[in-house]
Amino acid sequence: MDLDLRKLRYFVAVVEHRHFGRAAEQLYITQPVLSRQIRAIEQELDCTLLERTTRRVELTPAGKQLYQEAQGILAAVAAAVQRVHDADRGTRRLVVAFSPGLHVADAIREFALRHPDVETDVVPARWWEPDASLRDGRSHVGYLRRPFDDSGLHTVPIGQDPRVACMPAAHPLARRDELTSADLDGERMLDVPRRRTSSLEEKFELIASGQGIALVPRSVARSYSRPDLAHRPVTDAPAIETCLAVLADRREKLVRDFLEVATATLRRT
Repeated sequence: MDLDLRKLRYFVAVVEHRHFGRAAEQLYITQPVLSRQIRAIEQELDCTLLERTTRRVELTPAGKQLYQEAQGILAAVAAAVQRVHDADRGTRRLVVAFSPGLHVADAIREFALRHPDVETDVVPARWWEPDASLRDGRSHVGYLRRPFDDSGLHTVPIGQDPRVACMPAAHPLARRDELTSADLDGERMLDVPRRRTSSLEEKFELIASGQGIALVPRSVARSYSRPDLAHRPVTDAPAIETCLAVLADRREKLVRDFLEVATATLRRT
């Protein structure tokens, strides 16, 4: 079957508003029309995507999966349209993906000094699938944190990102300057196999509400700093490698130039 992009956008709007009425207003359509379109996509996929109540809309497991897939699909379509427009206008553009907490601005500034005629954009890399934008064409280069599937990719090591234990600020372990893995024995850990969250904001909200501790990269903890959370180094937890990544068969000079500039700049910073 063919997935209708219009219906997919309608579905995403309902998910993000958690309300049919507000989603319909954003889309400039009536609520009955929106409801029919959502029922149609459920019938086409032969599964229930949304649980409707009188006050809210909740996602089923299938709905959560479709929402995650939809974000990549719609972003890839938007990127394809941008490339068509760039080709029509003769615009040279480089798009860089980055994992949460990793900062690529210094490399982009240095690259812009050497290539002032190139427009540079950035896209966030989804934490559960950081290489996706490289493979679907939304980005040319990624500044990523492992692990990810590096088959078919050329990677350049940049550095190491230590892991820290993130916990409520009032947690007894927050009084310590540093921890070991043994200190976390018996603590409820929010890890991927047990509970995969759809966003880092959701994960940190769960931690702040006392539902567990999570081991996260230090750069992520610093980027999402908030007063009700504390993060402490875990001295025996292995650090995470950061790297630049491109598709192995990319040969554009622009991409090679950015890799050269970014490697030197990011290793230095």
